[in-house]
Amino acid sequence: MMHPDAPVYYQHDQHLADEAATMHLGHQLAKILHPGLMIWLNGDLGAGKTTLVRGLLRGYDFTGKVKSPTYALVEVYELSNFTVYHYDLYRFKNALEWEDSGFSDDCHANSLCLVEWPEKAMGVLPGADVLITLLPDVDGRSVQLSALTNQGETCLRKLQAS
Repeated sequence: MMHPDAPVYYQHDQHLADEAATMHLGHQLAKILHPGLMIWLNGDLGAGKTTLVRGLLRGYDFTGKVKSPTYALVEVYELSNFTVYHYDLYRFKNALEWEDSGFSDDCHANSLCLVEWPEKAMGVLPGADVLITLLPDVDGRSVQLSALTNQGETCLRKLQAS
């Protein structure tokens, strides 16, 4: 998914025992992630990507329904001072669908963009500041958070310090 030569500025790994732990990590991420960032979410179907996003949004005090964007391709969450875009590119047939859809216009300094299945738009999708990979584990799941930019590193170091 990530270009093999892409530098990883910083990496944080942890075990998540259950859905509650995944939601808790989302709450923690809400304290460090901010508008202007691009976050790629990696993991198989059912890995917990949407659960993590739900925890993140709850951490931003969003109380509405949080659902997977699998069929809509994007779910938009208007918060008090910025917008969160949650994309699911699983159904993309080719990378140009990202540009054809106009999604690239959504990713700017006043939005936080979360992208599931980013490899479906590789080459046209803006690069990730943070790559979050969720993997099944013997007793829950493991998560690997990789900072791919200086901004991403700053965020993940804050997470580690908290």
